[in-house]
Amino acid sequence: MIFKTFMLAAAFSGTAAIADAAPQIELWRLDCGRIAVNDLSIFSDTFAYAGQKKTLTDSCYLIRHDGDYMLWDTGLPAALLGKPMAADQALAPTLDRTLPDQLRQIGVQPEAIARVGISHYHFDHLGQAADFPKARLMIGKADFEALKTNPPPFGAMPDLAAPWLSGGAPVDAVEGDKDVFGDGSIVMLSAPGHTPGSHALLVRLAKNGPVLLTGDVAHFEKQFETGGVPPFNTDRADSLASMARLQSMAKTLGATLVVQHDADDIAKLAAFPASAK
Repeated sequence: MIFKTFMLAAAFSGTAAIADAAPQIELWRLDCGRIAVNDLSIFSDTFAYAGQKKTLTDSCYLIRHDGDYMLWDTGLPAALLGKPMAADQALAPTLDRTLPDQLRQIGVQPEAIARVGISHYHFDHLGQAADFPKARLMIGKADFEALKTNPPPFGAMPDLAAPWLSGGAPVDAVEGDKDVFGDGSIVMLSAPGHTPGSHALLVRLAKNGPVLLTGDVAHFEKQFETGGVPPFNTDRADSLASMARLQSMAKTLGATLVVQHDADDIAKLAAFPASAK
Protein backbone atom coordinates (compact mmCIF):
# COMPACT_ATOMS: atom_id res chain seq x y z
CA MET A 1 0.00 0.00 0.00
CA ILE A 2 2.85 2.35 0.88
CA PHE A 3 4.57 1.49 -2.40
CA LYS A 4 1.39 2.22 -4.41
CA THR A 5 0.92 5.54 -2.60
CA PHE A 6 4.52 6.49 -3.37
CA MET A 7 4.13 5.63 -7.07
CA LEU A 8 0.88 7.60 -7.32
CA ALA A 9 2.50 10.64 -5.70
CA ALA A 10 5.46 10.36 -8.06
CA ALA A 11 3.14 10.23 -11.06
CA PHE A 12 1.28 13.36 -9.98
CA SER A 13 4.58 15.09 -9.26
CA GLY A 14 5.81 14.26 -12.76
CA THR A 15 2.61 15.57 -14.32
CA ALA A 16 2.94 18.83 -12.39
CA ALA A 17 6.54 19.19 -13.51
CA ILE A 18 5.52 18.77 -17.16
CA ALA A 19 2.78 21.37 -16.75
CA ASP A 20 5.19 23.77 -15.08
CA ALA A 21 7.67 23.24 -17.91
CA ALA A 22 5.14 24.13 -20.62
CA PRO A 23 6.24 27.35 -22.33
CA GLN A 24 4.12 30.48 -22.09
CA ILE A 25 2.99 31.46 -25.57
CA GLU A 26 1.48 34.80 -26.52
CA LEU A 27 0.40 35.98 -29.99
CA TRP A 28 -0.15 39.51 -31.24
CA ARG A 29 -1.71 40.42 -34.60
CA LEU A 30 0.15 43.35 -36.16
CA ASP A 31 -0.89 45.70 -38.97
CA CYS A 32 1.58 45.37 -41.84
CA GLY A 33 -0.37 47.17 -44.55
CA ARG A 34 -3.26 46.94 -46.99
CA ILE A 35 -3.45 46.09 -50.67
CA ALA A 36 -6.30 47.34 -52.84
CA VAL A 37 -6.93 44.71 -55.52
CA ASN A 38 -8.72 46.54 -58.30
CA ASP A 39 -8.96 43.41 -60.46
CA LEU A 40 -9.56 40.36 -58.28
CA SER A 41 -9.49 38.02 -61.30
CA ILE A 42 -5.68 38.03 -61.10
CA PHE A 43 -6.09 35.67 -58.14
CA SER A 44 -7.86 32.96 -60.15
CA ASP A 45 -6.73 30.71 -62.98
CA THR A 46 -10.35 29.62 -63.60
CA PHE A 47 -11.76 33.05 -64.59
CA ALA A 48 -13.43 33.58 -61.23
CA TYR A 49 -13.95 37.01 -59.62
CA ALA A 50 -14.30 38.86 -62.96
CA GLY A 51 -15.10 42.52 -62.35
CA GLN A 52 -14.62 42.20 -58.61
CA LYS A 53 -12.47 44.29 -56.28
CA LYS A 54 -11.22 43.57 -52.78
CA THR A 55 -8.93 45.14 -50.20
CA LEU A 56 -6.56 42.59 -48.73
CA THR A 57 -5.00 42.98 -45.31
CA ASP A 58 -1.29 42.45 -44.84
CA SER A 59 -1.02 41.01 -41.36
CA CYS A 60 2.09 40.07 -39.41
CA TYR A 61 2.40 38.35 -36.06
CA LEU A 62 4.54 38.65 -32.95
CA ILE A 63 4.95 35.50 -30.90
CA ARG A 64 6.38 35.36 -27.39
CA HIS A 65 7.79 31.99 -26.35
CA ASP A 66 8.60 32.48 -22.66
CA GLY A 67 11.23 35.25 -22.92
CA ASP A 68 11.97 34.84 -26.64
CA TYR A 69 10.31 36.86 -29.40
CA MET A 70 9.65 35.78 -32.97
CA LEU A 71 8.04 37.67 -35.85
CA TRP A 72 6.01 35.81 -38.45
CA ASP A 73 6.15 37.78 -41.71
CA THR A 74 7.19 41.42 -41.88
CA GLY A 75 4.64 42.93 -44.25
CA LEU A 76 5.05 45.69 -46.80
CA PRO A 77 8.23 47.79 -47.06
CA ALA A 78 8.37 50.93 -44.92
CA ALA A 79 8.85 52.96 -48.12
CA LEU A 80 5.09 52.51 -48.70
CA LEU A 81 4.20 54.33 -45.46
CA GLY A 82 1.34 56.71 -46.19
CA LYS A 83 1.26 55.98 -49.93
CA PRO A 84 -2.15 56.68 -51.57
CA MET A 85 -3.93 53.59 -52.90
CA ALA A 86 -4.15 54.21 -56.65
CA ALA A 87 -7.41 53.13 -58.31
CA ASP A 88 -5.78 52.68 -61.74
CA GLN A 89 -3.37 49.92 -60.65
CA ALA A 90 -4.20 46.22 -60.44
CA LEU A 91 -2.54 46.11 -57.01
CA ALA A 92 -2.20 49.24 -54.86
CA PRO A 93 -0.35 48.66 -51.55
CA THR A 94 -0.03 51.07 -48.64
CA LEU A 95 1.28 51.00 -45.09
CA ASP A 96 -0.18 52.85 -42.09
CA ARG A 97 2.31 51.88 -39.36
CA THR A 98 5.72 50.27 -39.24
CA LEU A 99 6.54 47.13 -37.29
CA PRO A 100 9.09 48.78 -34.94
CA ASP A 101 6.49 51.43 -34.07
CA GLN A 102 3.93 48.81 -33.08
CA LEU A 103 6.44 46.74 -31.14
CA ARG A 104 7.46 49.73 -29.05
CA GLN A 105 3.80 50.37 -28.23
CA ILE A 106 3.68 47.07 -26.36
CA GLY A 107 7.10 47.52 -24.79
CA VAL A 108 9.11 45.26 -27.12
CA GLN A 109 12.27 46.78 -28.53
CA PRO A 110 13.17 45.72 -32.10
CA GLU A 111 16.48 44.39 -30.78
CA ALA A 112 14.54 41.82 -28.73
CA ILE A 113 13.39 39.98 -31.87
CA ALA A 114 15.56 36.86 -32.07
CA ARG A 115 13.81 35.14 -34.99
CA VAL A 116 12.07 36.38 -38.12
CA GLY A 117 9.99 33.68 -39.76
CA ILE A 118 8.95 34.37 -43.36
CA SER A 119 6.13 32.46 -45.02
CA HIS A 120 7.54 33.11 -48.52
CA TYR A 121 9.73 35.48 -50.52
CA HIS A 122 7.14 37.96 -51.85
CA PHE A 123 7.82 41.61 -51.01
CA ASP A 124 4.60 42.02 -49.01
CA HIS A 125 5.81 39.42 -46.49
CA LEU A 126 9.52 40.25 -46.44
CA GLY A 127 9.10 44.03 -46.55
CA GLN A 128 10.42 45.13 -43.13
CA ALA A 129 12.64 42.16 -42.32
CA ALA A 130 15.83 44.22 -42.61
CA ASP A 131 14.68 46.32 -39.64
CA PHE A 132 15.78 43.29 -37.58
CA PRO A 133 19.24 42.67 -39.08
CA LYS A 134 20.60 40.60 -36.17
CA ALA A 135 17.66 38.21 -35.98
CA ARG A 136 17.83 34.66 -37.30
CA LEU A 137 15.90 34.46 -40.58
CA MET A 138 13.74 31.34 -40.92
CA ILE A 139 12.55 30.81 -44.48
CA GLY A 140 11.94 27.89 -46.82
CA LYS A 141 15.21 26.74 -48.40
CA ALA A 142 13.77 26.81 -51.92
CA ASP A 143 12.59 30.38 -51.38
CA PHE A 144 15.93 31.52 -49.97
CA GLU A 145 17.74 30.03 -52.96
CA ALA A 146 15.24 31.72 -55.30
CA LEU A 147 16.18 35.11 -53.84
CA LYS A 148 19.72 34.54 -55.14
CA THR A 149 18.65 34.05 -58.76
CA ASN A 150 19.03 36.66 -61.50
CA PRO A 151 16.52 37.86 -62.42
CA PRO A 152 14.63 37.22 -59.17
CA PRO A 153 11.23 35.49 -59.37
CA PHE A 154 7.92 37.34 -59.64
CA GLY A 155 7.11 39.34 -56.53
CA ALA A 156 10.57 39.02 -54.98
CA MET A 157 12.81 41.94 -53.97
CA PRO A 158 16.12 40.41 -52.80
CA ASP A 159 17.34 43.69 -51.29
CA LEU A 160 14.73 43.23 -48.55
CA ALA A 161 16.75 40.22 -47.34
CA ALA A 162 20.17 41.88 -47.70
CA PRO A 163 21.42 41.20 -44.13
CA TRP A 164 21.03 37.45 -44.68
CA LEU A 165 21.92 37.17 -48.37
CA SER A 166 25.18 38.98 -47.63
CA GLY A 167 26.04 36.44 -44.94
CA GLY A 168 25.97 39.05 -42.20
CA ALA A 169 23.16 37.44 -40.22
CA PRO A 170 22.16 33.83 -39.42
CA VAL A 171 19.73 31.91 -41.64
CA ASP A 172 17.74 28.73 -41.13
CA ALA A 173 16.91 27.59 -44.65
CA VAL A 174 14.01 25.31 -43.74
CA GLU A 175 13.18 22.08 -45.57
CA GLY A 176 9.90 20.41 -44.69
CA ASP A 177 8.33 21.17 -41.30
CA LYS A 178 10.36 22.92 -38.62
CA ASP A 179 9.71 22.75 -34.87
CA VAL A 180 11.02 26.23 -34.06
CA PHE A 181 11.70 25.82 -30.33
CA GLY A 182 11.85 22.02 -30.17
CA ASP A 183 8.77 21.64 -27.97
CA GLY A 184 5.95 21.52 -30.54
CA SER A 185 4.52 24.88 -29.53
CA ILE A 186 5.44 26.73 -32.73
CA VAL A 187 5.91 24.79 -35.97
CA MET A 188 6.65 26.01 -39.49
CA LEU A 189 4.59 23.83 -41.83
CA SER A 190 5.72 23.09 -45.35
CA ALA A 191 3.04 24.40 -47.71
CA PRO A 192 4.57 24.79 -51.19
CA GLY A 193 2.73 25.91 -54.28
CA HIS A 194 2.38 29.66 -53.96
CA THR A 195 6.17 29.67 -54.02
CA PRO A 196 8.40 26.58 -53.97
CA GLY A 197 9.36 27.04 -50.32
CA SER A 198 6.14 28.48 -48.87
CA HIS A 199 5.32 27.75 -45.23
CA ALA A 200 2.42 28.22 -42.83
CA LEU A 201 2.76 28.45 -39.05
CA LEU A 202 1.11 26.48 -36.25
CA VAL A 203 0.99 28.27 -32.89
CA ARG A 204 -0.35 26.29 -29.91
CA LEU A 205 -1.96 28.63 -27.39
CA ALA A 206 -2.98 27.40 -23.93
CA LYS A 207 -6.22 29.41 -23.66
CA ASN A 208 -7.25 30.16 -27.24
CA GLY A 209 -6.17 26.81 -28.64
CA PRO A 210 -4.12 26.10 -31.77
CA VAL A 211 -3.89 28.79 -34.45
CA LEU A 212 -2.90 28.14 -38.07
CA LEU A 213 -1.45 31.16 -39.87
CA THR A 214 -1.68 30.36 -43.56
CA GLY A 215 0.91 32.60 -45.17
CA ASP A 216 -0.35 32.81 -48.76
CA VAL A 217 -1.66 29.26 -49.10
CA ALA A 218 -4.87 31.23 -49.69
CA HIS A 219 -5.47 34.97 -49.96
CA PHE A 220 -9.11 34.89 -48.81
CA GLU A 221 -11.46 32.23 -47.48
CA LYS A 222 -13.35 31.91 -50.77
CA GLN A 223 -10.31 30.25 -52.32
CA PHE A 224 -10.63 27.32 -49.92
CA GLU A 225 -14.25 26.85 -51.03
CA THR A 226 -13.59 27.04 -54.77
CA GLY A 227 -10.08 25.65 -55.02
CA GLY A 228 -9.03 28.86 -56.72
CA VAL A 229 -5.32 29.24 -57.46
CA PRO A 230 -3.62 32.45 -58.59
CA PRO A 231 -1.95 31.95 -62.00
CA PHE A 232 1.29 33.37 -60.59
CA ASN A 233 1.62 30.47 -58.10
CA THR A 234 4.63 28.34 -58.88
CA ASP A 235 2.82 24.96 -58.79
CA ARG A 236 -0.95 24.40 -59.04
CA ALA A 237 -0.98 20.82 -57.74
CA ASP A 238 1.20 21.72 -54.76
CA SER A 239 -1.04 24.71 -54.07
CA LEU A 240 -4.17 22.56 -53.86
CA ALA A 241 -2.37 19.95 -51.75
CA SER A 242 -1.21 22.61 -49.29
CA MET A 243 -4.72 24.05 -49.03
CA ALA A 244 -6.09 20.57 -48.31
CA ARG A 245 -3.38 19.89 -45.73
CA LEU A 246 -4.14 23.03 -43.72
CA GLN A 247 -7.90 22.45 -43.85
CA SER A 248 -7.46 18.87 -42.66
CA MET A 249 -5.02 19.91 -39.95
CA ALA A 250 -7.35 22.63 -38.69
CA LYS A 251 -10.18 20.10 -38.43
CA THR A 252 -8.05 17.50 -36.68
CA LEU A 253 -6.56 19.93 -34.15
CA GLY A 254 -9.67 22.07 -33.72
CA ALA A 255 -7.45 24.97 -34.75
CA THR A 256 -8.43 28.49 -35.73
CA LEU A 257 -7.46 28.88 -39.39
CA VAL A 258 -6.38 32.45 -40.15
CA VAL A 259 -5.97 33.57 -43.76
CA GLN A 260 -3.48 36.36 -43.33
CA HIS A 261 -4.76 38.55 -46.19
CA ASP A 262 -8.46 38.22 -45.28
CA ALA A 263 -9.85 40.97 -43.03
CA ASP A 264 -12.66 38.72 -41.75
CA ASP A 265 -10.21 35.95 -40.92
CA ILE A 266 -7.64 37.97 -39.04
CA ALA A 267 -10.52 39.34 -36.93
CA LYS A 268 -10.70 35.87 -35.36
CA LEU A 269 -7.72 37.01 -33.28
CA ALA A 270 -7.62 39.84 -30.77
CA ALA A 271 -7.03 43.28 -32.25
CA PHE A 272 -3.74 44.99 -31.45
CA PRO A 273 -2.54 45.85 -28.85
CA ALA A 274 -4.43 42.97 -27.18
CA SER A 275 -2.97 39.49 -27.54
CA ALA A 276 -4.11 35.88 -27.68
CA LYS A 277 -2.77 33.39 -25.14
